Amino acid sequence: MDTKNTSNSNSNKNKRVDSTVKYIDDLSKEYSKLNVVRVDLSYKKPYSDKITLEDANNDINRMMNNRRSKPSVFKDQIGYVVKREFTEDKGVHFHTMFIYDGQKVQKDAFKGEQIGKYWEETITKEKGCYHNCNRNNYEHSGIGMIDHRNIDKRNILNDVVVPYMCKDEQEVIKANKKDRAFTRGVVVTKDKGNMGRPRKKSEEE
Repeated sequence: MDTKNTSNSNSNKNKRVDSTVKYIDDLSKEYSKLNVVRVDLSYKKPYSDKITLEDANNDINRMMNNRRSKPSVFKDQIGYVVKREFTEDKGVHFHTMFIYDGQKVQKDAFKGEQIGKYWEETITKEKGCYHNCNRNNYEHSGIGMIDHRNIDKRNILNDVVVPYMCKDEQEVIKANKKDRAFTRGVVVTKDKGNMGRPRKKSEEE
């Protein structure tokens, strides 16, 4: 085992976890309720075996760039996290977490369906598929509506959901040095908008 690489991998994960928890903390300071929606975005067979990293990146980037022009899906979205991965069975795929203003968006599972269908039908033209994690019946859930007073649920988000989003077990291959395996938004104060603009320097692994 290459202990140096393992150490670097753990260090990168810990940095991502800490900075993402802080990111959510900062969102909580702006919004009393966060509605956390987790959707995994991928491709159907046989497309998943043929889709290139460049094509997949074009799809996810188009989706993220289209948020302002798709208010029926993304209105009142205040933050996001996107993790790119590659596995032999699924090909390139994305773990996403979209965070909405919980005072304005209450139906988390419905919102997850909207995001997934937009990916499947509009972005990938039926080549894509999705899994709406907010439809899962978790015994201890860290997604969905999280009031700032709900410490237990927020701890599950911090201790289970965020580390899963930040894991290094399935690394995505990179087409070039500009590719980012992990990206998230920045906190935008309420008087300046709420779409969660891309970071000037995203987390890179």
